[in-house]
Formats: sequence, structure tokens, C-alpha cells
Amino acid sequence: MKVSLFATCLVDMFQGNAGKAAVELLERLGCEIDFPDEQVCCGQPAYNSGYVKESKEAMKRMITAFEHAEYVVSPSGSCAYMFHEYPHVFKGDSVWEPKAKRLAEKTYELTQFIVEVLNVDDVGAKLEGKATYHTSCHMTRLLGVKEAPMRLLKNVKGLEFEELPGKEQCCGFGGTFSVKMAQISEQMVDEKVGHIEETEADILIGADAGCLMNIGGRIGRQGKPIRVMHIAEVLNCR
Repeated sequence: MKVSLFATCLVDMFQGNAGKAAVELLERLGCEIDFPDEQVCCGQPAYNSGYVKESKEAMKRMITAFEHAEYVVSPSGSCAYMFHEYPHVFKGDSVWEPKAKRLAEKTYELTQFIVEVLNVDDVGAKLEGKATYHTSCHMTRLLGVKEAPMRLLKNVKGLEFEELPGKEQCCGFGGTFSVKMAQISEQMVDEKVGHIEETEADILIGADAGCLMNIGGRIGRQGKPIRVMHIAEVLNCR
């Protein structure tokens, strides 16, 4: 099975280990991976800020970059969802709407692809520790991926899992929200860190780089002894 990796900006620039882990994991599961060099930002920050016309240029470039792909897989529920938003953005465009639909139909978040397409619940991962999992807003509420991460994490040998209180609450990142509304965002992430501490977990796991950067940054500034890991890194542990 051929898979094209949609790495996302944040993984590419800040969390390269998550991208590497995703590739190694998929290869171990029998996938042939390629990485289109033409990929850029999916356009989500500009689009969500109201710059629809400007964001379309990046979207068109992404549609073209992945036009050849059999499957597109991303270690980010938020960015994978943005590809599913493309048909709405290009609705009525006789050239780009059909292309956007084809891209959306073959795009999956990493855990969603493993569970729903590869039909795998246990990737053979091993990691000792007590962990909790942050459910990111876009991945769960918009993309609708809720069960796949949990099914995979519950089969990680040695990992004790504790459900996160208030898991449905946003961590305060929200893309540009954390910049435009910094004080509110800080209150939200402090509440999230408090919930994480309630679980007494020594590992926080998430599936979106933005959320992990936001929560991990706050954990680091407060000196909390909590390790922050992308789910791709956890599933790639042997």
C-alpha cells in the first residue's frame, strides 16, 4: 500500500521526531511511503483568520502536490481535517472542487488510517509508564476520530492508562487564538495542565502538534515532571 505523508508545518519545523516515527511505524506495517517535496502549509491559519482568497493559493498547491497519492496520511487530526474542508472552500469551482473532493476522500489522520484502513489495533508497541491522552478539538469534533487512538494506546504493552478529566475542553491553543487571545489561552492551558496532574500520569500523549506544543510549553515553564509525546512516537516504541 502506497502512502504519501502530509507532515504539516509544525511537525516539519518543531516536532520532526513525530514525523520520523510516523514513517517508521507505517513502514513496519507494510506501507511504502513517499514525501511530496512540493507540500507547504495547508492554508488553515489564513483560512480561519478570514483570508479565504489568499489561503486558496496554498490549498491549490497542496491539492496538486498530493494528486498522485493513493492515500494521504498525516500525524495531525487538525491538518487532516483541513483537507476535508477543501471541497467546501472550492464549492462551485468546476476545476478545483472535483480535485479537492478526491484529496479529501483519500486523506486520513495517522491513527484513523491504521485502524480503519489497515485494520490494525495492536502495532506491537511497548512503553513503560502511566499516561493520559489529550483529545484535540479538531480531530475529535470535526474530523470525528475518537476511538482509533484509544484502541491503539490500550494495546501498548507496559503502558498504564488514565482517562483525562475534562478531556472535551480545549487546551487554549486554537491556532492563532493563542496569539490573539494570549491571556485567555493561558488560563485554558493552566486548567488543562491541572487536569493532567490529577491523573498522576508521567506521560502526556496527544495527536496534534499544536496542542502538544501549547501544553508542553506550559508544563515546561512550570517545571512539571511530565513527559510530552506525540502518539506516533508512543506507537513506534519497541
